[in-house]
Amino acid sequence: MRLGRVGIWNIAIGSAEPSDQSLVREAAAELDELGYGAIWIGGSPALDRAGALLGATARITVATGILNIWSHAAVDVAAGHAAIAADHPGRLVLGLGASHAALVKDYRRPLSFMRDYLDGLDAAGQPAAERVLAALGPKMLELARDRAAGAHPYLVTAEHTARAREVLGRDALLAPEVKVVLDGDRHTARAIARTHLAMYLALPNYLKSLRTLGFTDDDFADGGSDRLVDATFAMGDEQAARTRLRQHFDAGADHVCVQVVTEEGQRSAFPREQWRRLAPLANEV
Repeated sequence: MRLGRVGIWNIAIGSAEPSDQSLVREAAAELDELGYGAIWIGGSPALDRAGALLGATARITVATGILNIWSHAAVDVAAGHAAIAADHPGRLVLGLGASHAALVKDYRRPLSFMRDYLDGLDAAGQPAAERVLAALGPKMLELARDRAAGAHPYLVTAEHTARAREVLGRDALLAPEVKVVLDGDRHTARAIARTHLAMYLALPNYLKSLRTLGFTDDDFADGGSDRLVDATFAMGDEQAARTRLRQHFDAGADHVCVQVVTEEGQRSAFPREQWRRLAPLANEV
């Protein structure tokens, strides 16, 4: 798995309308040229989106971040992964996640469902070494260690990264997502962060994870406390982003997936100027 040290996590690159696919290809090609190690397709992308990005680039790895296991049959995912990987060997990572009860009809026992899903992938020949799991709690992290290449935690702090490394052990991949707001005005940056954070504060899985890190209901009120926002977002200039990435690497991350957060919102933003500004970090940290 050739992920490099720093990748870019972005929803819009996987959810853009057909009329915008030329823009998606251009953005992906530029990320490749800028030296990032991976493109993480945010949201719940289908595998064909990954195939299109791989076709538009020459070197960079593409990962689904994450594919919703409730929406795609394991046998179909395995077949799709095999077809794309045959055309682009070593450049496709299958990121899998169990989503949230509020977003999935008939949601039930996500850990058991993930185990069964991985059984289906194994039976269909999908290599465990080419998949990662969206994992926050210790049991899903253990599953990521035992049944995949590693874990891709989302909305976490450097403290979570340190705890995840303890569960995963030395050898499993740990690739946390890190949110970055490139704005030197602290008040404005926090406002952008809170707008982005709002949807996640309505999802119990994330609240449970954050509570294990010492955050309380007071931190979740009114869009998130300064303490919560400052812990889950890097805000300021490139040095602020560099410092936060270094904290995760020092805590045990192998690869960090940078999500640039802007006023435009997740699904409409291709923050190419910010990607250019952060590109040196791909080789520095």
